[in-house]
Amino acid sequence: MTAIEPITPLNTFLFKAVRLRALQDAPHAFSSTHAKEIQLTDSDWIKRVERWNGESGAGFLAMDEDTACGIAGSFLDENDATRAQLISMWTAPTHRQRGVGRLLVNGILNWARGRNARVLQLMVTSNNEPAIQFYQRLGFAATGRTEPYPNDPAVIEYEMSRAIP
Repeated sequence: MTAIEPITPLNTFLFKAVRLRALQDAPHAFSSTHAKEIQLTDSDWIKRVERWNGESGAGFLAMDEDTACGIAGSFLDENDATRAQLISMWTAPTHRQRGVGRLLVNGILNWARGRNARVLQLMVTSNNEPAIQFYQRLGFAATGRTEPYPNDPAVIEYEMSRAIP
C-alpha cells in the first residue's frame, strides 16, 4: 500500500534520490535538469527541504513500503496566498496508473486547503499529453496562459488550475 509522507530534514537524502530519478526519467517535465541538480551539495538539498517544509511550502514523497515512488511539492503564491502552485510532480514508471499521482495531488490539496488557498495551479509542457489528461481527470482545466519551456523554447508550457474545495 502506498503512503504519502511529508519531505522533512530526516528524509532529505531520500528526497534527493527521488528528485534525481525524476529528472532522469522525465527530463522535459521539469524546469531544472539532472545535470544541474547532480551538482548540488548536501547543504543545498537541506536548504531546499527547509523551503519545502514550512508555512508557505510543502513537499511529499509517495512511499511503497521502503521504496519512494513519487514526489510532489507546492508553494503558496508570493503575491496571492489564496493560490498554491503544484510543482515537481512525478510518479515512478513502475507505479503509474496505480493511483499514486492522485494520492500526491490529494496531499497537496489538503496542505493548500489547510493554508486557506482556494486555487491550485500548475504548469505542464505541451508535449506531455499523458500528464495533461491526468490533470484533467483530477479537475484541472487550462487557463489559457502559456509560456516557453525554460529548457527548450520550442516547447510551450500550459498553465492549468482547479478550485480547492
